[in-house]
Order: sequence, then C-alpha cells, then structure tokens
Amino acid sequence: MRKLFIVFFILPFILACTVNGWTGEIHGRVVCDVCADGSVGPEDHVLEGAEVAVLCLTKSGEVLNYQAFTNSRGIYTVAETMPESERWDACLARPISSFHERCTHLGDGFSGVKFSYNHVSGYSHTVKPFVYRPVNSPIYCG
Repeated sequence: MRKLFIVFFILPFILACTVNGWTGEIHGRVVCDVCADGSVGPEDHVLEGAEVAVLCLTKSGEVLNYQAFTNSRGIYTVAETMPESERWDACLARPISSFHERCTHLGDGFSGVKFSYNHVSGYSHTVKPFVYRPVNSPIYCG
C-alpha cells in the first residue's frame, strides 16, 4: 500500500516540481462596426464564429501557427504550455474571415497586429479588437 501511495501521490508531485514549464495565453475580440464609423456604439455587436490566425515565434526559433474562432461573446483565445526555453517571443494575430451574413468586410488598418510576448508564465496578452463592416450601412447610420 505504501508503494502505491508513493507512485500515485508523491512521484507526480516531485516530477511536476522538476519540470520548468511555461504557460501563455493570447485573446482578443472581433466586432461588427455596423455604421462603419470607427467607434463602438450601441448598434455594433460582437461576431461569433469569426476566424483568427495567430502565428508565434518561439525563443528557440520555431514558428507555431494557431487557428481560433470567436465564441458567443466575440472572444477568441489561444493558449499553450511548453518548456520555458521554447516560450513565445513574438506573435502576429490576424483576422481570417467573418461568417456573419452581412458583416464580412475587414475594416481599414486591421490586417494584423504584431507584438512581443514578454509575459511570465500564467499571464495573457490582449490583442486590440478586429473590426468587420457591412457592405452597406443601414439607413439609420446617416
């Protein structure tokens, strides 16, 4: 019984303490700028199901490519756990597509965001929102 206790309870704890792991997270939001006015107003809404690509260069020089979709709150998230020596160094987040029936045109200046990832393990980076616009704004936008 004592050997089972060591194998199942103490050994995993010792192994976890000896691994120098790192965890990071990147998240952001995708919105529809209904009036195409460049500001978030009551007529604007988040886009569920929008696709975002995140490419990250690691400290060891490897390129990692992630694909994420927004949830019902318009938020996408990419997370990774890896050895500290291979953690993210710099990343590029860019919108790929919006599956909304009317809001499908990417707003000006929102083709991608480059950033350094210099957070310690367990912290996240928030990317500025990506904005899509409708082909034609509603009449009430004036």
